[in-house]
Amino acid sequence: MKNRLIDGIEVQRGSGNVYADLGLPDAEKLKIKTGLVIEIRKAMRSLGLTQLEAGQRMGLTQPKVSAMLKGDFSNLSERKLMDCLNRLGYDIEIKVKSTRAQIGHLTLAVA
Repeated sequence: MKNRLIDGIEVQRGSGNVYADLGLPDAEKLKIKTGLVIEIRKAMRSLGLTQLEAGQRMGLTQPKVSAMLKGDFSNLSERKLMDCLNRLGYDIEIKVKSTRAQIGHLTLAVA
């Protein structure tokens, strides 16, 4: 990637996945989990749910909901996060298609 100088600071355009840019393992999974948690937060707001109420609907304790919303979702699988969204009244569709690349990748698309 080409670097640029902005106000004397060298800047590099990101890849679209901050976890990959930081060189973290399982960057694709972390990006997907983050996207799911963002949608859970949006759902809670639109439904007007407290952490306790949301936790009861999602099958989580309030402290786990609090930790998840603060970015600690390492103990929650992608499947569990999808289940949380289902329990908040959201449908999830998974689309599988072939790719020209040797290895495919995961993408989260929100409608």
